[in-house]
Amino acid sequence: MTIPDFSSATLADLAARYGIATEYHDIWGTLHATSDETRRALLSAMQQPLNDDPALLLQGLEDEEWHDPLPPVLVVRSGEVLRVPLSLPAADAHRPHRWTLRREGGETHTVEFTPAALPQLGQRRCASGEFLRFALDLPSIDVTGYHRLELDLPDNCDRPTMPLIVVPPSCYQPDSIRDDGGQGGRVWGPSVQLYGICSQRNWGIGDFTDLRNLIDLAADAGAGIVGVNPLHAMFPDDPARISPYSPSSRAFTNILYLDVEALPEFRECAAAQEMVASESFQARLHHLRAEELVNYPDVAAAKREVLELLFGHFRTHHLAHNSERARAFREFRWMQGSVLENQARFEALQEHFRAQDSNVWGWPAWPETYRDPAAPAVAEFAASNAERVDFFAWLQWLADAQLSEVGRQSWLRGLAVGLYQDLAVGVNPGGAEAWSWQDVFAAGAYAGAPPDDFNLFGQDWGLPPFIPHRLREVAYAPLIEVLRANMRHAGALRIDHVMGLARVFWVPAGMAATHGAYVAYPLQDMLGIVALESQRNRCLVIGEDLGTVPEGLRPRLASAGFLSYHPFLFERCEDGTFKPPADYPRQALVAASTHDLPTLHGLWRGADLDTRAALQLFPSEAQRENLVASRTQDRARILMALEHEHLLPEGAGIHPVSVPELTQLFVQAIHAYLARTPAQLLVVQPEDILGIAEQTNLPGSRDDQHPNWRRRLTLDLEEWRNDERFKSLAEVLRRERSVR
Repeated sequence: MTIPDFSSATLADLAARYGIATEYHDIWGTLHATSDETRRALLSAMQQPLNDDPALLLQGLEDEEWHDPLPPVLVVRSGEVLRVPLSLPAADAHRPHRWTLRREGGETHTVEFTPAALPQLGQRRCASGEFLRFALDLPSIDVTGYHRLELDLPDNCDRPTMPLIVVPPSCYQPDSIRDDGGQGGRVWGPSVQLYGICSQRNWGIGDFTDLRNLIDLAADAGAGIVGVNPLHAMFPDDPARISPYSPSSRAFTNILYLDVEALPEFRECAAAQEMVASESFQARLHHLRAEELVNYPDVAAAKREVLELLFGHFRTHHLAHNSERARAFREFRWMQGSVLENQARFEALQEHFRAQDSNVWGWPAWPETYRDPAAPAVAEFAASNAERVDFFAWLQWLADAQLSEVGRQSWLRGLAVGLYQDLAVGVNPGGAEAWSWQDVFAAGAYAGAPPDDFNLFGQDWGLPPFIPHRLREVAYAPLIEVLRANMRHAGALRIDHVMGLARVFWVPAGMAATHGAYVAYPLQDMLGIVALESQRNRCLVIGEDLGTVPEGLRPRLASAGFLSYHPFLFERCEDGTFKPPADYPRQALVAASTHDLPTLHGLWRGADLDTRAALQLFPSEAQRENLVASRTQDRARILMALEHEHLLPEGAGIHPVSVPELTQLFVQAIHAYLARTPAQLLVVQPEDILGIAEQTNLPGSRDDQHPNWRRRLTLDLEEWRNDERFKSLAEVLRRERSVR
């Protein structure tokens, strides 16, 4: 698509109409003006049908809003006055009309009216005639949910319909963490990278049984929450694509986390049991468990061999006889509907085309006739390859069932919050979610971030953002879809880069991240929808609000019931010293670090700085030297912060040279420091307890440079319960925080 050669002013007006900001300030306060080149690129990425006459373009876009009788969607708070803008030809203003409100529960309410009797909001002469806009006032609705408003127009067989989403004022919070005016309601627990859990029984990657066992361990230790990395569906045809923050679909689950031996089909299938028990297969499993890093391709190959065999058993012994288990599978498919059907078709198609050409990385590389999910070729493929589509739908059923058991176990064990899941900010452009919603995702631009202290060149995450007006046109269906999927079995959900509800930094494809621009989103609508799904799923919401945060956003998130995100490393006073515990907010989650930041041991040793220097991730030697000097100050600041709270271990001083290594006592002291904050949640990374210096992910590095998302923990899960490091830290946190 080409953009007409507009004047700069016309181009700026058009860009502003679609939410493209005129400028932004980076984290150091430097102003960056949006260039015309960036505006053209981002308008093109928004898939706008642009004509050749700049003078008529804006006028035509404005006229479109008057031709539609109703907005594409309306999101209102429960109990608010419902004022719906109604656009009609002036000639119809005195004719009788009728509206019908259909509530989600099935109730209907119909009223006849004459538009001319309503308050008038405006008028416009369009090419097709004179239009008037009225205020259609409806009775307020106290019941939250997804309702619909329908119009009966004179001499018109069409019935314009508008989704009417009534939302609560704030997100759900469990009673167990509500502020009781004292020091209660503060819980803690581990936050793990599930793939990295080692155990004596898994197949070289952490699985849902490991997660369930961790729930039990955490409950016994007095914890009230267990966090995990995003569990989103990846690419079964290419298990080497591993970043949980670049998934194929956030609406489904990564099947590599299946515990194959826990499946009912495995217990029924003698052939699968014999395969797994064989000397050769056990040797494979022993090797996978012994590897330092997760070997995704070999793990996937081992699980896939057995799963294919088990699916044959399921078809023969269940589907063919319509057993109770077969009926449960069919009910799951029916409940998930077209969303699961598209996912299963995508995976079958991607498997098919990649088998023919290993360079087929996703749906944009398929033959053109298959790129639209609704295309006849896709339906024909699904019909002629029904068994493969069934297979991928079956895998999602199994994954959902095992994840459901994890969530149920957290409730049975009485965890105050339960399973804490993570929602990635975006998806891989070649994956199933982008295929299913390709008209809503940008084409030719990616979400990212402007430069900051940890990413001096800025960031291009390679994730296509939602196009704001297209998202509104489909009544936020893609957002609702992923929220429901990720809240269904969770007690809490972390929304990665929560600033994306208000604005996203778009980077045009092929341009440096410094040439990006912010694009605005309908924050009020999106906050309301998150709150609605949060209340329906009884799921606490944490907003990851790190980086460049728009002014005024944090108070709005807080009023909507979101918990904010506060890593120890970022919590500073104006002079750079660490905030005292009492200065942390109550409505928050605190942690020592995150997956994108150095571990405590890595921070102390400067391991992250050494790695970044070796990979040439510093723009200049001067910047590296400044960060090295700053790190020396931070070590001293940590010691002084601990001293102020009387948490320095016996015999330790406030000079870094007196603490050449970060001992377990210091790790406990830092967590005790965080435990004293009023924050409702505290999560602990096992990497810090185990003394691991390497961080999970090094932003800015490629996977062939650094083992991102592959590191395994150094202690089997079965040994955690009796490990003195875990036992002593749990005792510290039980003492400093309320017991679940």
